Amino acid sequence: MSTPGFLASVANLEEMETALAFGVDIVDLKNPAEGALGAWPIAMIELALARWREHGNGSNLSATVGDHPLDAATLAQAATRTAATGVPLVKIGFALPAQVAEAALAPCLFALAPIARDARLIAVLFADQAPDTSLVPAFAAAGFAGVMLDTADKTAGGLRHHLDPAALARFVDIARAHGLMTGLAGALKLADVAPLAALGPDYLGFRGALCAEGRTGALDPQRLAAVAGAVRGAHVVAV
Repeated sequence: MSTPGFLASVANLEEMETALAFGVDIVDLKNPAEGALGAWPIAMIELALARWREHGNGSNLSATVGDHPLDAATLAQAATRTAATGVPLVKIGFALPAQVAEAALAPCLFALAPIARDARLIAVLFADQAPDTSLVPAFAAAGFAGVMLDTADKTAGGLRHHLDPAALARFVDIARAHGLMTGLAGALKLADVAPLAALGPDYLGFRGALCAEGRTGALDPQRLAAVAGAVRGAHVVAV
């Protein structure tokens, strides 16, 4: 038996310290006031990285690059800037609806592949934009370390509102088959933990469920503890 890891998005250094104290598996540096993948300022990422290196307590650290269009130069610039801090995981969002041809993604991956040689890049696809999961292998070919599903519009329902269990399982299975780390996120609640854990992702990601007043509010230690307990108690069959 195994359990998925617990990713908690934090908006500032104080929240990072709280997440570290709870032994969160991945502390995710994200500015929720700036969108689904709002980025921390580079100077703050560097400060967070220094603190994490001092007492990371076995956790990992990720940082988002910000919300950007599907443009090769823009994504490469944002990824380069974030990766240069030395943060272990760099999360990049891709607006990839089903009608977008693979040709639209190819220039972006070509520009990002050199960065992926030195940094662990995580692609984030958005469940509320009808993502084409058949493109997942292209991220592996470009050297990405992992892929995640999230939601772009946090007011339009959570992950399971947009994709059914079969689609979510297909995403996890395709990613695993290509050696990619997998994560599921997107306005998740406590009730989502068990059914999503059963699909066998490497991580489940949370923000809004950890806050008493919505995802842009402050992290609530009691809510953090409740989600941590639910994730750690959600056993799945190892495959």
